[in-house]
Formats: sequence, C-alpha cells, structure tokens
Amino acid sequence: MSKAGTLSHMTTGMIVVIVGYTSSVAIVFQAALAADASSSQISSWLWALGIGMGISTIGLSLRYRTPILTAWSTPGAALLVTGLSGVPIDEAVGVFIVASLAMLLLGISGIFDRLMRHIPQPLAAAMLAGILTKFGMDLFVAMGTERLMVISMLLAFLLLRSPLPRYAVPLTLIAGLVIAAIQGNIDTQQLEWSLTTPTFTLPSFELTSLIGVGVPLLIVNIASQNMPGLAVLRANGYNTPASPLISWTGLTSLVLAPFGCFSIGLAAITAAICMGKEADPDPTQRYKASIWAGIFYLGAGVFGATVASLFAALPTELVLAIAGLALLGTIGNSLHGALASGDSREAALITFLVTASGLTLFDVGSAFWGITFGLLAWHLRDGVKLRRIKTAAAQR
Repeated sequence: MSKAGTLSHMTTGMIVVIVGYTSSVAIVFQAALAADASSSQISSWLWALGIGMGISTIGLSLRYRTPILTAWSTPGAALLVTGLSGVPIDEAVGVFIVASLAMLLLGISGIFDRLMRHIPQPLAAAMLAGILTKFGMDLFVAMGTERLMVISMLLAFLLLRSPLPRYAVPLTLIAGLVIAAIQGNIDTQQLEWSLTTPTFTLPSFELTSLIGVGVPLLIVNIASQNMPGLAVLRANGYNTPASPLISWTGLTSLVLAPFGCFSIGLAAITAAICMGKEADPDPTQRYKASIWAGIFYLGAGVFGATVASLFAALPTELVLAIAGLALLGTIGNSLHGALASGDSREAALITFLVTASGLTLFDVGSAFWGITFGLLAWHLRDGVKLRRIKTAAAQR
C-alpha cells in the first residue's frame, strides 16, 4: 500500500471519529444522566460504546472488504434522554440487553435482509441525500458565526480538491485547527487525561421498562439507525448482505450492554465519509479507511473520558465545517443517483424532502418516514402504470 493511500485512509478514519463523537457524545452523556448513572458508569458507557464500535467496524470491514462503519444509535440515545428518566440504572441495562437480543434475532432470522430488498436503489440514494443535507447546510450556517475560520477552510478545500484530492479534507482540517488555535478558540482547560475502567452493572428486568423504553428503542434503532446505515451501503454500490451485519452488531451490543452499551448499529453519516473518493479513488480499497476508524474507536473507548474532553475543547463550527466539506461529494452523488431516472424521480424527490425535513411521528425519525412515503409513491406509480397497460390492452 502506498504512503499516500495509508495517509488518506488514516485521516479519513480520524475525521469519522471526530465527527461521530462531537456530533452526539453530549446526547450519550444526557442519556446516562437520565438513568442516574455515576461518573464511573458514564465513563464505562463510553468505554463500552467505543470498544464495541471499534471491534465491529474492524471485524466486519475485514470480513467483507467493504467500508462498514458502526456507530452508537444517536436517535436511540435521544430517546433514552427522556425514556430513562426515573428508571434505575439496573433496569436501563435490562432494557439494553432485551433490545439488543431482539435486534440479533432480527438479523439471524433474515427478516431485516428481506425487508431491505424491497427498497429501490433511487429511494435509498434519496434517503441518504436527505440524511446528509443538514450537514452540508451546516457548513454555511457555521460560516455565519466563525467567518474567517470557515471561509478559510472552504477556500482551502476548493483549492486543494483538484491537485490533491486525497489530502484535501485532512489538510483543510489542519488549516481549521491552526486558525482556531491562533484565535484562541481551542479550550485546553477542558482536557483531562485518564484511562477508563469498565463498570459492570447487574441488570434487572421490569416489564414496564421493557415495554415503555425497550420497544421504542428497538423501533428507533431499526428505522432511524440500521435502515439508513444499510441504505448508505446500497447507495454507494456495496451489496453486503444485511443479516450478518445486523446479527453481529446486535451480538456486540448484547455482550457489552452490562457495561453501558445501549445500542450499536450501522452508521450512516460517518459511513458516507469513508465511502467517498477522498478516502480512496478505488471503491474496493475504501474499507481500509473504516478499519482506521475502528482503530480510533478503540482508542476512544480506552480513553473515553479523555476523548470526551478533547472533543469538548474544539469549536463547534470547526466540526460542522469539516463534516460538511467531507460529505459534499457524497451528497452530490446521492442526489444524482436519486434523480437521474425520470420514472422514479417523483418518488425519490418525496423520499429526499421528507427525510431532509426532520419529520418525527410517533417518536420515529424522518429517515423511516422518508422511505415510507417514497415507497408509497413508488408503488402508486406502478399501480397507475399497470392500470394504463391493462386499459390499452383491453382497447386493442
């Protein structure tokens, strides 16, 4: 492997972890606090999630030679912020175990794989574009508050994109860090260095918690985490079977649940970063970027508290800017794949708009409703076409 390839894989993996943690680690903290977790238990949650994501990402990427990224369920964590209020930590762990076991069974049975086979490629691409649109827009939202840093990053990216496509994103990140440091926007007082010690919590199982929290958690993980994650793979041309991916992530979550792993599933947003040309021009080699992401995940797990403080030290605008720039190519490719065919354009557009809208119904996120309404439009179109064909045949 060339040094250029190794560097692009490594920096892409680093950006994946930076974006993943900074975008939602605060929600994980809130979820743990809702269950009245102690400081050691909160660190253990970060340890379990980091180790679980690292092992599953590296293992699945090596097994299938595909850029398979796993991540904690951010929608699941958001649900737990309110759902775990008043629920003891041992009952919370019981919820994690049952929800993970149910996900494992869905994978082993092949139900999830059969479900995903019915989602057309243009709709998968449209859902991915809808998921990522906010990140592209946030690049310019960040420009409103940190003009010099974000405009400089955008210019650096545009200037480097053609002559140094592999290095454009990492060099842009370095430029942003330098400017943030010069401006004094990196809060070094937030930093603290310590290893994380995992804490085992003996679970208890209460029917009210399992129904009131466990069932919604499972639904959210299916609809808002694993479905978009698999759609990202399909939209980028990777046809890895769904059942083993769901089974292994479910098993990983199950094993680590007593230490605070509430859910690990297929990543969507961060996975898209590893699937772009910036990671590697050759799609068959992009899995190496995800392996590096897995390595950084493992480090983040071992130094859970330290990593959380490191991300807290970075300005929010820097993270928003580098995420938006890293995903520009993927957003464009997804929109092209979604809208290229005239026959499926309307259904794909509905999928994209609903997903991008952020619509939430019955505590289920917009990615699920986007694909639901898109499929409705798709099949209604097919029904109309079929009736026209039958009418024309009868007239002949």
